[in-house]
Amino acid sequence: MPPLVINLPFVNKPITIKPEKIEINVLGKKLGINNEYKLGLDLQGGSHLVFLVDTSGFKNQDIESAVEASRNIIEKRINFFGVAEPQVYLLKQNNNYRVSVDIPGNKNPQQAINQIGKTAQLDFREYKTKEVQQGTESAQMAYFEPTKLNGQFLKKAALVFDQQSGNPQVSLVFNKEGARLFGEITKKNIQKPLAIFLDEQLLTAPTVQQAITDGKAVISGDFTVEEAKVLINSLNAGALPAPIKLIEQKTVEATLGQANIRQSLLAGVFGLLCVIMFMLILYKKEGLVAFISLMVYTIISLALYKILGIVLTISGIAGFLLSIGMAVDANILIYERIKEEQLLLKDKQIAVRSGFFRALAAIKSANFNTLLVCLILFNPLNLSFLPEFGMVRGFALTLALGVLLGLFTGVFITKNILWRIYKIEK
Repeated sequence: MPPLVINLPFVNKPITIKPEKIEINVLGKKLGINNEYKLGLDLQGGSHLVFLVDTSGFKNQDIESAVEASRNIIEKRINFFGVAEPQVYLLKQNNNYRVSVDIPGNKNPQQAINQIGKTAQLDFREYKTKEVQQGTESAQMAYFEPTKLNGQFLKKAALVFDQQSGNPQVSLVFNKEGARLFGEITKKNIQKPLAIFLDEQLLTAPTVQQAITDGKAVISGDFTVEEAKVLINSLNAGALPAPIKLIEQKTVEATLGQANIRQSLLAGVFGLLCVIMFMLILYKKEGLVAFISLMVYTIISLALYKILGIVLTISGIAGFLLSIGMAVDANILIYERIKEEQLLLKDKQIAVRSGFFRALAAIKSANFNTLLVCLILFNPLNLSFLPEFGMVRGFALTLALGVLLGLFTGVFITKNILWRIYKIEK
């Protein structure tokens, strides 16, 4: 993307926006702002993967639900906190079911494949022996027999470290039924190996020392912290009910042209200037206070977008620019209330104090309702009748973040500056 140059009256040189950095020259000093944010598929492309879902082990009436569950679990694995904004679709052709996955910013398809995992089918197996004939002689053959305990009874997986070696381990906590099954299995296998398999691969086979009835287990293996995190993410998302097979992988380019991105940035800067000019013309000195709080809001928002890894699409950028306008709502409510109080009280100090606290009740009520809607949309408990995936949760998270930051900058910062300007005692 070529640099975007913007001329503003209050800086002595143009603002230069590059893909990796924003440079601003103010009073002869060059200020650089790192601009390495995660961008969506429409802005920078990513990885495109297609998986074939194996439905051969399901009855006809169960295929649709199994395929849909597989699609949902895949999205959970790559979008666990709702901010990655992947595009995950179900594709059906005759009796073949496929899951198409587009991951923004990921130009390494193999990395995406490892992130999604194969099937993450976790199960526990008991140590057994059986007699087999080898010619004229018989011999004992050892093997592991699957039990009823598998990943569907898993409540939570977490990263822990061995207290002696310091090696990463995966802690497992089972639900009530899983704890009962685990207790029964360990009780009858004391002093015998109990194997833990993942995707038909043996992870570990520790010897059971005593019955474990609290529903907790630990997977220790030869893996790094990053590998353990990938495994934990897969286990927490759930085991895929149907096996999947990768049949297509490629890197996709950005869907929007540079002209669209350039126009969007210009529109955003122009809109921001309009908001600032409106506040300065209408409220003068108080408008300058609103401008300062707005700048603080913008800086903190951009910092949190980077820290939280929120993926910015063109619609997300538009939402952020819209939230800048919404962030001044609290200031407008406060200033209008101060005007009303000043007409009644005449004294500026008393009017500022009274108007601020009277407007605060309305600000809190309005933002509380918005946060409640955000909580419903984000659906932290994964209730089936509410949205669970995709851009809905990402939108809810960024909206809630904007509301909380708007409260902080529009109330806390504005109050402290006004109190200093009018020398109001705290």
